[in-house]
Amino acid sequence: MILTETTTLRRLVEYAGASGDFYEMHYDLDVARSLGHPELAVHGLLKAAYLGRLVTGWLGGRGRLAVLEVSYRGMDFRDRAHTCRGRVISTDGNRAELELWGEDDTGRRTTLGRAEVIYDEETP
Repeated sequence: MILTETTTLRRLVEYAGASGDFYEMHYDLDVARSLGHPELAVHGLLKAAYLGRLVTGWLGGRGRLAVLEVSYRGMDFRDRAHTCRGRVISTDGNRAELELWGEDDTGRRTTLGRAEVIYDEETP
């Protein structure tokens, strides 16, 4: 499974408004640079939402996302590709555990996660 998102300034501002996370490094380039970042930083929870979208898109209505855990290991920046990937690591009846991760545009894993899904019917 794979999903690539490139977060634009508009998406950063929309997410800030929806989440209430108005930390300036997400929308003020001067602040981001004063913190040593080359660009505006993507919100951590937005990257978690991308991983959630990866899983629910992969499920395609065949079940539901029951657990999503995410750990942030690095920064991602505006207008750079963030690629989410995942794989099934175990199944048990109608449940599956997934390993998830997000990579920056250099391939470095900046977001790690795991998910548990419950299928509508038992997996073959």
